[in-house]
Amino acid sequence: MKILIAEDDFISCKALENNLKEWGYDVVSARDGNEAWELARANNIRLAILDWNMPGIDGIELSQKIRNEYQKEASKYIYIILLTGRGGQDDIIQGLSTGADDYMTKPYSFVELKYRVQNGERIIKNEDKRIRLASLDNLTKLWNRNKIFDFLDTELKRGERENTPTGVVMIDIDHFKRINDRYGHLIGDEVLVEVAGRLKNAIRPYDRIGRYGGDEILVVLPNCGNKEAKNIAKRLYDSVVKTKIPTEVGSLKINISIGCVSNEMSLQFSRMELIQASDKALLLAKKKGRDRIILSKGL
Repeated sequence: MKILIAEDDFISCKALENNLKEWGYDVVSARDGNEAWELARANNIRLAILDWNMPGIDGIELSQKIRNEYQKEASKYIYIILLTGRGGQDDIIQGLSTGADDYMTKPYSFVELKYRVQNGERIIKNEDKRIRLASLDNLTKLWNRNKIFDFLDTELKRGERENTPTGVVMIDIDHFKRINDRYGHLIGDEVLVEVAGRLKNAIRPYDRIGRYGGDEILVVLPNCGNKEAKNIAKRLYDSVVKTKIPTEVGSLKINISIGCVSNEMSLQFSRMELIQASDKALLLAKKKGRDRIILSKGL
């Protein structure tokens, strides 16, 4: 877990940094609030230990900025511990009301701090678990529609900053309604879960896959042009169609149709424009007889 220290006193900052590293944490340090704010946005910070009084942005304002500006975009919760020489009840209330999770009065015990950091880590893990469960599709255990949209938005922003393309793949199980009508919805669920698992195992470690709706599955491909997107789409296709899917009524031959697209010609395309382009390519694949991959020419 990466921890941010914002402490303007060199000796105090160094002692705090050494102790945290000894306890097994990854640490980044700032000597003023402005530097701390930049580090908080540029690093995967999970816990921040902030001094109330420091040059630039003070700990109170920094807590507010983390909660009101950065936290709105970050998908993971940042636990904040505020350090100060102020020990009055009004000060504690003020500190906690700005977004801090915990409050320690100087001088503090490193033993006590260790347990407070461990408590924060436990809360972070529980929050991560809660967020993850809320972001998963109940049946397939892929990311749900809202979460896969979030991933796509994040990758489009990253691609614009780093001048790299983003690919999108839309997948549909051919004649899925026939499977439900002939064998029942429980068998249909078996097929969908197995297809989802195979697709998930076929993507790259940094790709993201989610259930778009019904039997449609959306894959987000970071740093991926048209050629790479089609190659990955072929790998996804093969993962499903080359081997029959075992079910309670026997092994079923399942085919899929795929529409894929990349914004490599222009990084300015929106999430919905990319999804619409991949959806049109998928529709064209179905019109051409299904069981195929179509690369969109619309972007």
